[in-house]
This record gives sequence, C-alpha cells and structure tokens, in this order.
Amino acid sequence: MTTSAPPWAGQIIQDGVGCHLEGAPDPCVVVIFGASGDLCHRKLMPALYDLFVNHGLQESLAVVGCARTAYDDDQFRELMAQAVAEAGLDLARWDAFARRLFYQPLTYDDPASFAPLRHRLEVIDRDCGGCGNRIYNLAIPPQLYADVARSLSAAGMNQSDGPGWLRLVVEKPFGDDLQSARQLNAALAEGFAEEQIFRIDHYLAKDTVQNLMLFRFANAVFEPLWDRKYVDFVAITAAETLGVEHRAGYYEQAGVLRDMFQNHMLQLLALVAGEAPPNMDAERVRDEKIRLFRCLRPLPADNLDGTLVLGQYAAGRVAGQEVVAYRDEPGVAPGSLTPTFAALRVFVDNWRWQGVPFYLCSGKRLAKKRTSIDIQFKQVPHSLFRQALGEHITSNRLSLGIQPEETITLSIQTKKPGPKLCLRTVGMGFDFRAGGEPMHDAYEKVLLDAMLGDHTLFWRQDGVELCWQWLEPLLRACEACADRGKRLHFYPAGGWGPPQARDVAPLLADRNED
Repeated sequence: MTTSAPPWAGQIIQDGVGCHLEGAPDPCVVVIFGASGDLCHRKLMPALYDLFVNHGLQESLAVVGCARTAYDDDQFRELMAQAVAEAGLDLARWDAFARRLFYQPLTYDDPASFAPLRHRLEVIDRDCGGCGNRIYNLAIPPQLYADVARSLSAAGMNQSDGPGWLRLVVEKPFGDDLQSARQLNAALAEGFAEEQIFRIDHYLAKDTVQNLMLFRFANAVFEPLWDRKYVDFVAITAAETLGVEHRAGYYEQAGVLRDMFQNHMLQLLALVAGEAPPNMDAERVRDEKIRLFRCLRPLPADNLDGTLVLGQYAAGRVAGQEVVAYRDEPGVAPGSLTPTFAALRVFVDNWRWQGVPFYLCSGKRLAKKRTSIDIQFKQVPHSLFRQALGEHITSNRLSLGIQPEETITLSIQTKKPGPKLCLRTVGMGFDFRAGGEPMHDAYEKVLLDAMLGDHTLFWRQDGVELCWQWLEPLLRACEACADRGKRLHFYPAGGWGPPQARDVAPLLADRNED
C-alpha cells in the first residue's frame, strides 16, 4: 500500500504577504566621499542603483560623488555605468538614474574646498527635492574619517538649515585599538551626535544573519534548547579563498584579529548567544549586544595554549590555480609576521552559556569560501542501542549558512533501510533562495536603513569600545611578545589552516568532507 505525500510536504508555506518595503524613505541626497575608489565602484553605486530601480526611490534620491580626482559629472556617470554593468545589473534604467548622479572634486582635509560642495548640494536639493536631508558616506581610508568630519563641521554642513536630517555613515575599522577608537569617536562627536552616526558592519545586513534572531525567538522548537544544558559547543567560521589582494597596506597593520574578530566575528557571536530584547527597537537590540560583550570571559593573555592559534598562508593552490605566499604578495614585508588565520576559543560567563566554548575561526586563502554558524548539541545521555550501535551516536548539529550557501540544516539520526539496525545521519534543510524572493546585497540594506534612520544593524560606540577593550590584551600578547614568530604557523593556501588549529577549531577537521 502506498500513500501520497500531504500537499504541503517539501514545500515552503507561504503566508501570502510579500516582504517588501512599505513606502519610500524621505527624499535625500547621498554624498559619497571616496567616490573614485574601489568601495564605491564595487558596492555602493550598484547598491544605490538597485535601490533606485527596485525600491521606489526614483523620485527621492540624488547621489553626489566626491574625491580628489578632477572628474566632471559626465565622466563620473560614465565610470559609474561601468561599475553597475560589472556588478551584473541591467542598465535599462541607467539614464534615469544618471540624471540624479553628480560629482564634486574636493580635498578631504581642506575645509575651504567644502564650500563649493555645500553650494552644490543646496542647488541639487532644490532641483531634486532632497528637502535638506543628507547622508555623508565615508568610503575613504580610515585615517581620513576625522579630517572629513571636521571639514564638514567647519563648512557648516553638519547642521541642517531647515527641517532636514543629516547622517554620517562610517565604514569599519573603527580605530585599531581602544585608544584610537575613542579618538576617532571624539573627532566625529565634535560635529555629529551619536544618533547621527551610523557605523557599518555589512555582515549584519546579510539576510541570513538577520534571520538569526527570528530563527531563535520565533520558533518554540529551538529556543528551549539554546543553552548550556543541551549545547556542547558553537563554532563560528568565516573562511575566504581570496588572499590579501590590493589591501596589503591596511592588512599588514591590521592582521586577521583586527580585520575580522573585533567586529564581524563578535557581532555574529552576540547574535547567536545574546538574550532576547523586549522588542525590536534598535536601542533595545543593541543593549542586548552590549550585555553579551560584558559577559565575555577575559582572554588568558599570559597563557594562550589551547585558546589561540595563529597562521599565515604559504604558497599553494586555490580553485586549481597556483597562488603565492602572503609574504610574496605586493606590498607585504618579506619577513612579515602578520597572521592571516586565527582560531580562538571564547567563553561567555553568564547563566545561559557558562562552560560552553565558542570557537571563532577566520582565515584567508582557505579551501572554500564559507561563513557559517554551527551549533553542536550534546550526545544523547544514554544509548538504548549499544549492543548494535555501540556507545557513540553522532550528535545533532544545527548549521546556519551565512554565505555563499544561505541555508539552515539540522542533522538528525535515522535508521538505514534494511533488516539490520543501523543509523545514518540525514539533514533537514532550508535554502533561503527556495522561496523565490530576490536576495539583496548587504549594502542595499545598510544604505536603506541609513535613509530610514534605523540603527538596528549598526554599531554603537559603547559596543565598539567594549570589543576593543576585550581584545586588546590578546593583541598585546601576540604583537609584543619575544616569541612572536613561534606563535605563527604556516599553512598551504587551499587547505583549512594549520593543523595546530584543530584543537581550537574542532570543526575544521570536518571541512575536508564538504
């Protein structure tokens, strides 16, 4: 006898309500400082064009690019058309967008050069209906943030002449230690209030990252199991196949701990381990992240064995291509001791997570691009099947794929078909792309939230300082110790990091099976 599957089996249950923005943001002018640079070319302009085409901003958005390069409007429009085409977007609406695209050359640290920009913005406001609302996006090297903020203030561009609002969007890194982070904030705060400052962490704007809180707190199946009684460990992995590329000047100063751990990795940790906010108000969500950061156990900087493993990629093969070692990359010192890989064991000292290790791992030139969060549950307390199966039964694991696989998978144990009692591990999975809704770039989300004035996905200054304060003893121990070179383990490009990392990142051993 055969039975047909129920009509809902294997399908996504639709609620009939589209997940789309209701109404357009206030009209505004987006001013991009660093408009001739790579970030504007690869991320910002494609994101703004897509928002213009698909999110009802046709009558409410103007964009002004600013940089030292002496372009005129037409030259800038031509360059940005190329950027949008390289991003794979349809240029059918480009002419309409280009009419709202302008360029103004200036010198970042010269307040006098901001006076023509102020006049230009007033004209554009009047012609395009910006209503005095401005977003200043600092897509420039971090050492120029303070110069631009002060120049904006000196030119009177940090205050609106009417009812319009002004917002300052700052890219990471927010300093390179606690002192520099405070100095940067002090410079920004000279002319802008905290509620006007939007500190971007684009990891937080990915749909799969935003889903973490919904997945935890909107499903009664999982939240009761989300604690020390049921979870063995949590592994957060951010693996890249790319090398240092064109960022050697920055990366030589930063290394993987500053580049990834102080921001992206700790934000993912806060989302997976933090408590539920009373509501989704931006400040309440950020309050819970602050509480989590305060619970991070201080790192044992005097004895890092079993806590931290650092590595640097050597020559190898990635995706079938020979690649050079980090020390042979252009702009990297021949004897550089900068780590490109780190595996770190972290504990959260609170009631929910006491004793549960969190393994944070990130590296460049690894075998596969993969950002994921794995929640490893504890083994069953008693094996009913030891005579047939032995004592060990593979534990359940919940895997949240962030990128490029945007998935949720729960591994469970079931019986293999046949007369003998044998177990097999199978996965119950969900693919974000299966619903048919378009997946938007993270920069579209952060730019849209800045237009809406929503701080939920942006860093708050107290969080920035707490994370630097927690990480600084580790940085000092790694960078100032006499045996710094001995702490650095080399690994071939195209692998999963140094073998020494297996004790600090237990799931790395599984990656070769992916």
